[in-house]
Amino acid sequence: MGIFEYLGVLISVIMGLGITHLAVGASKLVQNRDRCKPYLPHSLWAIAILVYILIIWWGMYWWSNHSNWSAFEFLFITLYALTLFFLSALLFPHDMDKDIDVEVYFFKQRRWFFSVLIVAWLLDIPETLSKGSAALRDVPVAYGFFIAGNLSIAAVGLITENRAVHLALPIVWLIGVFVFVGSSTMSVIAS
Repeated sequence: MGIFEYLGVLISVIMGLGITHLAVGASKLVQNRDRCKPYLPHSLWAIAILVYILIIWWGMYWWSNHSNWSAFEFLFITLYALTLFFLSALLFPHDMDKDIDVEVYFFKQRRWFFSVLIVAWLLDIPETLSKGSAALRDVPVAYGFFIAGNLSIAAVGLITENRAVHLALPIVWLIGVFVFVGSSTMSVIAS
């Protein structure tokens, strides 16, 4: 087993736990739908974080061609995965009440959630640039705009309690992610 495969197992477990936490939280909401009060922005963020984890997990494959791993890189990639897990954990409480008001819970966790989302995007910058400098993958030209948009969305979520804005944020985020991933995937295929 090479270093990347060794790291890949750890990353897969951590990110898999994040996906599991989202799935369990969503299934508890469905199971307790008579007593739970769902909140659409929360549900959209759960979908967004699932998409985010899957895209980053897929993007980790580019590291498979990296041969000179350092302890710092190993720790950094693991920290990024843990940050994504933490985002999942902030969306659903571990021992969720059967009569949870998800809107109240979301706004109670809002500052933590959006702060960790900012940290996740800040971690993405050196991770992506490292892949570029190691010639593992070209950094798309639009990456700077993509990161600036994501950080802006997270910053707005952090500072506002406006319900309409919180409904728009995950929608705008998902659209931006799909446009960026679609365009950057097409540029990888074309090259």
